[in-house]
Amino acid sequence: MSVPKALQTPLSLRLSSSAFIVIWCLIAAFPIFWIAVMSIKVPIDAFAPNPVNVVFGPKTIADGKGLSIPDIVIGVLALYFFARFCMRNLPQLVSRHSPLGLVALGWLAAALLTGLAFALIFVIVLPAVMQVINGVLGSFGNPVLGFTAEHYQAVWVDNKFYRNFINSLIVTTGVVTVSLTVGTLAGYGLARSGSNVAFWILIGALIFRSLPHSVLVAGYLPVFINSAEILKPILGENAPTLYGQPLAVIAVLVSINQPFTIWMLRSFFHNIPADLDEAARVDGCTHFQAFRWVIMPVMWPGVITTGLFSFLLAYNDFLVTSLLLDAQNQTMVPAIAGYFNRETTTTDQVEAVAAAVSITAPLFLLVMVFQRQIVSGLTAGAVKG
Repeated sequence: MSVPKALQTPLSLRLSSSAFIVIWCLIAAFPIFWIAVMSIKVPIDAFAPNPVNVVFGPKTIADGKGLSIPDIVIGVLALYFFARFCMRNLPQLVSRHSPLGLVALGWLAAALLTGLAFALIFVIVLPAVMQVINGVLGSFGNPVLGFTAEHYQAVWVDNKFYRNFINSLIVTTGVVTVSLTVGTLAGYGLARSGSNVAFWILIGALIFRSLPHSVLVAGYLPVFINSAEILKPILGENAPTLYGQPLAVIAVLVSINQPFTIWMLRSFFHNIPADLDEAARVDGCTHFQAFRWVIMPVMWPGVITTGLFSFLLAYNDFLVTSLLLDAQNQTMVPAIAGYFNRETTTTDQVEAVAAAVSITAPLFLLVMVFQRQIVSGLTAGAVKG
């Protein structure tokens, strides 16, 4: 069906809009691309004044560390098919094999297995296979692009960055679990409530959400420091001190994130007709059974979208984690900042860059795995509020 000429967008407007979007995407993607390039070069190439040397890494190649043309071609193809599998086939596999009513658990297992598969393919299998292929090809298998993973090995193995990753995983899992559990129940109750009190509760939640994070940390800090004395009547002499522990960070981040979670989930529940609740009640379900077996299966895109925002808050937090966690329990973002809080060499700086690239990998993986649910959830949440 042709669009009437009067309603067609002018060519100049289409071209200018497309050019603006392309330029903006390049500006936004450039820092990620550049630090990724720096992280796989020796320090001389990583901080070279000539951008061409940073990209191609002549000193890295001279040291015998690089990728050949077959390495690049096969690596790009492997990345393409891996991303295509995550975006097209993985959602169908999760829907088909997830236990009834446990779709979220299926997605969690899928994300973990996908991450393990990525590490196995690109860290172990492909390097071993390409070493054999390049040996057979002879001079055609010589490196043309500088590449070394020694900085990642130094970060994750020598500096034991995996401990910071585990701490981040504990904090983010706790924040997402508590935020979604409370937010889903509260959002459903407020969406189905016809009282004006629900509106003022949401307004109060937004005001609380707008407070600076440092205010909440300062308010909780005396409680965490004196937690052993406070909990001693309940837990006895073995009462723990919460200060410096992940539980303290989880409590503060949940209090920061919960108003946003409730507000966002309430908007999603508003898009679900109340007739579904009534039909479930007619069929003999209680309020909670109707919520569990009828409403929640429809709500998964909204829950996943809200959970992603909760994950990003906890995963990227610097202020709360740096103030409340000790060095042994530090998460990844403050740990990276620690690379620059001492007398650093260029090697230390490249290792910090490699650590920064490492923490972006789970974010790309989550977006690839959950991209359909995120788009569906954002679309549903934007229709009605």
